[in-house]
Amino acid sequence: MAPETAPPTADVVDHAFAGDALADDALVDEALHATPAPALRGLVGWYSGYRQRGVPHGRHLGLPSPWLTLILTLDEPLSIAAHPDPAAAGGDYATLLGGLHLTPAHIEVPGRQSGIQAALSPLGARLLLGLPAGELAGTDVHADDVLGAEVAEVHERLRTTADWPARFGVVDGWLLHRLARHADRPPALAPEVVRAWRRLLAAGGTVRIDALAAEIGWSDRHLRNRFREEIGLTPKAAARVVRFDRARRRIAARPHRPDLAGLAADLGYADQSHLDREFTALASCAPSAWLAREFRNIQAGHLPPG
Repeated sequence: MAPETAPPTADVVDHAFAGDALADDALVDEALHATPAPALRGLVGWYSGYRQRGVPHGRHLGLPSPWLTLILTLDEPLSIAAHPDPAAAGGDYATLLGGLHLTPAHIEVPGRQSGIQAALSPLGARLLLGLPAGELAGTDVHADDVLGAEVAEVHERLRTTADWPARFGVVDGWLLHRLARHADRPPALAPEVVRAWRRLLAAGGTVRIDALAAEIGWSDRHLRNRFREEIGLTPKAAARVVRFDRARRRIAARPHRPDLAGLAADLGYADQSHLDREFTALASCAPSAWLAREFRNIQAGHLPPG
């Protein structure tokens, strides 16, 4: 399953070491982001590699975003304390696949974590995962429950691969292989759903849903039902997530002096109070509290591009 095109290119690297080996008492904080092969672009947003050792114990928030999440761990499992679905029990995951959601996942970080995360577009779910993104909405599952035994093979290859470019190549080649298996199938997504999703992204989540329905020639109700089946959220909920994702990335870009009032105006919120309410609804905390909580990860480059 070697890549059929050039391997992904790394575009951000941030390493901080207080030791030369992966000893338990060494500080290791690595973050690297890579671009997928050309054939996967539009279906996969990016890959993120991370390895941390000796960092403070804490809890990381897996925030709502317009991307499905695929995580393949390296040295230890991912420990989920609370899922977006409050009825789901927490647990450890060697591999994880998560759909779009409206509340954060709570991830325990006991001083160390490592893995590769792939950001998958809901438009590529049928081709890469074999099911619509709607079937994963609000859930986190073991990836092998959806993708089969081949996940274990890829996971083991990653664990024995020596460096980040080669690891990204393993994931890239695997997803290219899955894409090739489905290349001769007719597209299952209605073109109206594709247009609606892309329009929401292009507008940063600020387009009116009735106008969006009229633009693609569907009723509001038909758009809502078909969109939720394929994407996993209603158009209105998806618009909230798209705008929130832009907001938190803009905040992270200026963590020392975020201009929340100006940001609210730029992104179409009524005012800063509206931004605060939406952020609290989707992140379970206000922007200032999120910055305080995630400042170290932001500074180390663990927030992916987007």
